[in-house]
Amino acid sequence: MRRMMKDTGIAHFKPNGDRGNQAQIRKILISRPNHRLGNLLLITPLLQEVIETFPDAEIDLFVKGNLAPSLFKNYTNIHRIISLPKKPLKALFNYLQGWIVMKKSRYDIVINAIDQSSSGILSIRFATSRYAFYGDLEDQTKLKYKDHVHMAKYAVYSFRNYLYKIGIEKSETPAPHLDLQLSASELAEGKKNLYELVKNEKETIGLFTYATGAKCYPPLWWNEFYNQLITNYPEYNIIEVLPVEHVSQISFKAPTYSSKDVRQAGALIANTCIFIVADGGVMHLASSVQTPTIGLFKVTNPDSYTPYNNGSVAINTNDLDLTDCIRIVGEVLNKSKSIEVVTDSSPLRTAP
Repeated sequence: MRRMMKDTGIAHFKPNGDRGNQAQIRKILISRPNHRLGNLLLITPLLQEVIETFPDAEIDLFVKGNLAPSLFKNYTNIHRIISLPKKPLKALFNYLQGWIVMKKSRYDIVINAIDQSSSGILSIRFATSRYAFYGDLEDQTKLKYKDHVHMAKYAVYSFRNYLYKIGIEKSETPAPHLDLQLSASELAEGKKNLYELVKNEKETIGLFTYATGAKCYPPLWWNEFYNQLITNYPEYNIIEVLPVEHVSQISFKAPTYSSKDVRQAGALIANTCIFIVADGGVMHLASSVQTPTIGLFKVTNPDSYTPYNNGSVAINTNDLDLTDCIRIVGEVLNKSKSIEVVTDSSPLRTAP
């Protein structure tokens, strides 16, 4: 599929009709045919950018799996979520029906959220629209935005680049943060759940010790890290959020919380003072609820996925040892006490 679609939509932008007018843009499609938690959350900055630019427009999402309705439930501009099954060959009728529903709709703009997605490119080519944004980014724009390699920011910069081409004013503000858009009642419920876990008013450090594949740190690493945490920061509670697999790399030494509802888990994480987690979907979940997040990287490129909200950091554990990691935790804790609103969304990096 990638070989077939590698040249589609690249370097030959041809808008249909007249030059753009914001008032004429009433219906928009954002395509990200993926089911993973992190990949879906990474399009929330683009979604916010589109809503900011076209506040009266209806937005459809073209995705995979069953997570999207929960993740985007508080984005009121979303009109419809067209969701493909995670395993197309096991639900071929539903898979084809999703494409047909999308094809029957007429859009003013269709946007491919990730330029590396062959199915995303195909969906943009298949859709009926006035303007088709395939997601590629010109070299001059890459030079302007040094952080364009970040998956969430790249989509925002690409969208702005296309707005300029069709004659619509684009924003020059920093790219939006990831945002789950938790409600006040959800946050209050998260605070209640956290208190039931720790039974005191001390601030809480949250951990998520699991990850998939090579991203996962072994129990030996996590146990030493946990022991140093409780030694160096005894004035804080420490809790562990568990995955659906209900496994703990620290053998359940800390109080644990588990929920299959990502919004409930996110609301509890939102009430922690910092959250420490390996690169993955839960890292992006923590970032999307505006909690200072420490992302641990040893396989993937931190520049592409680093959490960049409210003093969050990426730690490359290939370059830094446990002592360095514990020191950085202290720096983030101190910074989180003084930061209320962050206007500069550039990530704080802790490794070359």
